[in-house]
Amino acid sequence: MKAREFDPLRLDVQEFARAAASLQGQWVLTSMPRLAASQHEDAAVQGREVVWSATGERVERTGAEAQTWLHLEARTAVALECQRCLRPIEERIEAERSFRFVTGETQAEALDADSEEDVLAMTRTLDLRELIEDELILALPLVPRHDRCPVSLPAASAPEAPAAGAEKQSNPFAVLAQLKKGRPS
Repeated sequence: MKAREFDPLRLDVQEFARAAASLQGQWVLTSMPRLAASQHEDAAVQGREVVWSATGERVERTGAEAQTWLHLEARTAVALECQRCLRPIEERIEAERSFRFVTGETQAEALDADSEEDVLAMTRTLDLRELIEDELILALPLVPRHDRCPVSLPAASAPEAPAAGAEKQSNPFAVLAQLKKGRPS
């Protein structure tokens, strides 16, 4: 009997899990436009790839409905903008997530709020590439920066010293101290 072929762009998650099937592959980064847009403007997007794998699992439970799971792994490298020097910084990003699928959006929302696991509503077809793109975007560093920037950064300017002969600015708390001294205890 020939093993069933699954399309990652139109994945029937229930059948995928029931068959305990696995998929793996590579997609070019340009096929994930939101992730590609996060790159530094000078970075080359061409030639970059996202390596991924997905496995379906159906967990039988005594006295309850079986659970449908989808396990994902993905990794890629992107050139982000360093928040210090504004130059490209190469970052390797990885995502490893497991999702439990349930029937209906309402049930998914209720379970996702009360559970530590990621719960999604079962759909007839799932775009695996879009889900992987979402997970990689979530894995991006919040503040990308070099440990040591490749260019020297301008030094922070020190506060200017008062010019000779300039009036000394009064301390607002000095007035309060004077009031306290003149007040009877």
